[in-house]
Amino acid sequence: MKLEAIIVEDEETSRAILRNYIEKYCPIVKLVGEAKNINEALVLIRNHNLDLVFLDVEMPYGNAFDLLEKVGDRQFETVFVTAYNHYAMDALNAHASYYLLKPISIDKLIEAVDYVKEIKEKENSLINNVIKPLTNSVSGKITIPQQNGFEVIDVMNILYCQADDNYTHIFLRSGKKKLVSKTLKYFEDILSSNGFARVHKSYLINVNSVVSYNKGKGGSVTLANGKEIMVSPSKKKMFLAFFN
Repeated sequence: MKLEAIIVEDEETSRAILRNYIEKYCPIVKLVGEAKNINEALVLIRNHNLDLVFLDVEMPYGNAFDLLEKVGDRQFETVFVTAYNHYAMDALNAHASYYLLKPISIDKLIEAVDYVKEIKEKENSLINNVIKPLTNSVSGKITIPQQNGFEVIDVMNILYCQADDNYTHIFLRSGKKKLVSKTLKYFEDILSSNGFARVHKSYLINVNSVVSYNKGKGGSVTLANGKEIMVSPSKKKMFLAFFN
């Protein structure tokens, strides 16, 4: 497949270096335009069905985060390219797929492109198809502590688990919610073999309860009860691997 992409970078020399690296080492990327500020970038984004945007942080007339806010919901993946490593957390919060530091490492660039390629291939394979989890429903139960003992829960009745510091909220198909004094990591360890996937630092979902996947921004899933949960870019590939 080809990834249609643009470069958003205000420095001409930096644009040229990245362009040359992409053309030489990333043949699956088709560059369809370049922009030196967020206004030019908005025009390109609105006029192309992009798969990938290589995005510098600091630019005239606003920065990368201003651009993404103006774009709103988006179908493309974002690779941040910047000389400043202190933007890493902001990039993560902006649902970036990858974060490249200048001077650009060719190996890291190839890695970033390959990562996006895997995501887009899996997303495209799901378009207009019925979602079928590859994992089989496994009959199993867990126990959660109660004041006077414990309660037994069928794991397939769990829709999702949500972290709350050292506690976890367990949401059931019945609409009931349980609060357990265990971390989300604890439940991830015991439920991962039962078709549960960690899609976000705060969420563990029952893959069999997923009714749709939405490509916008970092991606999100809608569960059987209508709950929409964001999929972290770092978890997206692992989650998509549950589906054919």
